[in-house]
Amino acid sequence: MFDKLELIVKRYNELMQKLADPSIYDRQKEFKEVSEERSNLEEMVETYQEYKKVQNEIAQAKEILNNESDLDLKEMAKEELSEKEVILDKLIAKLKLLLVPKDPLDDKNVMMEIRAGAGGDEASIFAADVYRMYQNYFKSLHFKSEVVSVSKNAEGIKEIIVNVSGSRVYSILKFESGVHRVQRVPKTEAQGRIHTSTITVAVLPEAGEIEFVLDMNEIRIDVYRSGGSGGQSVNTTDSAVRVTHIPTGTVVAIQDEKSQIKNKDKALKILRNRLYDQKLREAREKEAQERKGQVGTGDRSERIRTYNFPQGRLTDHRIGLTLYNLEAIIEGDLHHVTETLITHHQAKLLGSSDDSISANNIGRNSNTEEDDD
Repeated sequence: MFDKLELIVKRYNELMQKLADPSIYDRQKEFKEVSEERSNLEEMVETYQEYKKVQNEIAQAKEILNNESDLDLKEMAKEELSEKEVILDKLIAKLKLLLVPKDPLDDKNVMMEIRAGAGGDEASIFAADVYRMYQNYFKSLHFKSEVVSVSKNAEGIKEIIVNVSGSRVYSILKFESGVHRVQRVPKTEAQGRIHTSTITVAVLPEAGEIEFVLDMNEIRIDVYRSGGSGGQSVNTTDSAVRVTHIPTGTVVAIQDEKSQIKNKDKALKILRNRLYDQKLREAREKEAQERKGQVGTGDRSERIRTYNFPQGRLTDHRIGLTLYNLEAIIEGDLHHVTETLITHHQAKLLGSSDDSISANNIGRNSNTEEDDD
């Protein structure tokens, strides 16, 4: 581990020298790449420097204990040694965690898709509730969100697609993908019976055109007249767009905008992200066969969470987390849930990386789940 840390310090110093050269500002692409790499290494280097400082202080305290005759000095050195050894253990644990391979997608913005599932109108109502929950959560994190497409019914939301941007968005939201189950008495229920409904949430990392090239020869684009509410242009112009990826049969239809060009751009962006996500999930599934135990991030059919309103309870089935503050959570206080998921994921990665720490890796996943009422 320490040989690797020395190499990282060496690389960090090289990057600092590059940034000290004024001419790098004329090469903006290189400047951005060097700055990002330096930023990614900074915490690790600073922690390692602190580790070496504490290690040196421990050596000095031991020297006093072994060679000093003054009892007061020896007692002070003994106390300092005890304190510094605790700090050193914490620094070693932190260094191990920092050396765990990071998901290269963590810094990406995302496209979040929320869809009503089983449960009829109640599923649509819950989809709207969950969308509001995420909106409030995004605001607390200073994330920016923009609705790309939305399909509503009289009760709630059938489907909504949202772009979310900010600092390390995917790292925080990636564990939200899966089936969310609600247990409560619906607004539409006259008998007061508890119903169980579901929605699905998909969190897709944003795919850049360089990272994932969409072959337009494999795309079929159809235009047609918009339907539903939308103003005077509805049913009068061919503004709605349907794009189909022929090899996979993936279809995206957009009619939100009056402009056919804008609808086409939106549809192609959604399609690119879905195909990119599919490619990533296939890679994760292959890796999951070799190493299991991490929090799932890719299985759209996995029931990940239950929102039980009669008991005021939220349960995340992947890690056995149960909280009894559902009222606050559904209003956007998701911090403890997401932070616990991230901590669990890091602990699993750390456990699997003690023997071998690689420089490049993709986040792991698993399908552990416990039963719920």
